[in-house]
Amino acid sequence: MSELPGAVLFACTMNSIRSPMAEAIMKYLHGHRVYIDSCGVRRGTVDPFAVAVLDELGIDLSGHTPKSFDDLEDDYFDLVVSLSPEAQHRAVELTRNGTTELEFWHMPDPSLIEGSREQRLDGYRRLRDRIMERIILRFPPSGSPGV
Repeated sequence: MSELPGAVLFACTMNSIRSPMAEAIMKYLHGHRVYIDSCGVRRGTVDPFAVAVLDELGIDLSGHTPKSFDDLEDDYFDLVVSLSPEAQHRAVELTRNGTTELEFWHMPDPSLIEGSREQRLDGYRRLRDRIMERIILRFPPSGSPGV
């Protein structure tokens, strides 16, 4: 079992789908045991499909305010997890001169999926489940979620 870091940053391209989903899932599983934040290379808007698929699990993403790396109040994290190639490049810059660990978990962008509303939602569900599996594998829960 991996020991939880004190502070984790999830980063993606626009902080509208992947990194806020990861932040919300991590907070759901480990909320009070670790400081968790997310950002993007650029600031986007919260994707309503991301809100919908997390809501299916009882996780509320509707109040998320997207931010960029430049908007971070603090840039000290024990671990930065980048979820897109663009975010990985920016995370390397952020962590270059420190002791921060950096991991790259390449996650697909579900906003690129075309088709019916249900087909698109299925893509977001696959992303949600993939992020959840990766977080549980890397940071196994030790009890009730959010404790």
